[in-house]
Amino acid sequence: MSGHSKWATTKHKKAVIDQRRAKSFAKLIKNIEVAAKMGGADLSGNPTLVDAIQKAKKTSVPNDNIDRAVKRGAGLSGESVDYQTIIYEGYAQGGVAMLIECLTDNKNRAAAEVRTAMTRGGGNMADPGSVAYNFNRKGVISVTKTDGLTEDDILMAVLDAGAEEVIDRGAGFEIITDPSDLVAARTALQDAGIDYDSADAEFVPNLHVDIDAETARKVFKLIDGLEDSDDVQNVFANFEVSAEVQAELDAEED
Repeated sequence: MSGHSKWATTKHKKAVIDQRRAKSFAKLIKNIEVAAKMGGADLSGNPTLVDAIQKAKKTSVPNDNIDRAVKRGAGLSGESVDYQTIIYEGYAQGGVAMLIECLTDNKNRAAAEVRTAMTRGGGNMADPGSVAYNFNRKGVISVTKTDGLTEDDILMAVLDAGAEEVIDRGAGFEIITDPSDLVAARTALQDAGIDYDSADAEFVPNLHVDIDAETARKVFKLIDGLEDSDDVQNVFANFEVSAEVQAELDAEED
């Protein structure tokens, strides 16, 4: 029975991974559609679309899907795209502040799904404005670490392009900019021959809350529940996990 049990567990894990991959694809496609609708299909004049496509390609979204999304968003396929962005605010366990960014064609459905996920995950909805002050809108560029690439290399490339700071995240680097400098900074990276994974305008916390492993498990479960909704595009939270706590969580995954 142990062999069967192991197979069943592996099958379940694969199903979960496949499901999350499909949801990830759908959200990346939605980003492309919105970028194409806002700025048109011409990449040379639409840097937001360039970044949306770059992110999709890095996540292995097929080129055909990307091309169809561009045409759909730009109105070149006869289909209409009508999404609106809604931000919900709330708290997770341990006093962790959360901003839940939705991209939806049905506001009532999005609101219901977010509230349900928050309730099931042990979180609490918050009044508009009561959480947002914990975050600033910033440009965030992610770069995966490769052999020979140092923090100084990145600093040299982006310092004159408006970068505010470079953060070592272990497996990669994050470059923080003002949103208006995002395109200039990622262009500077490209000019320096440094590949980037994503370049997005995000909500970056200005105040962090340290959490232990038990709280981290609950917060991660809540975020997973929120991200299960097709309408939830991003979840931003202000928790901080120490190296020791991260090591404990990593050990559980092995």
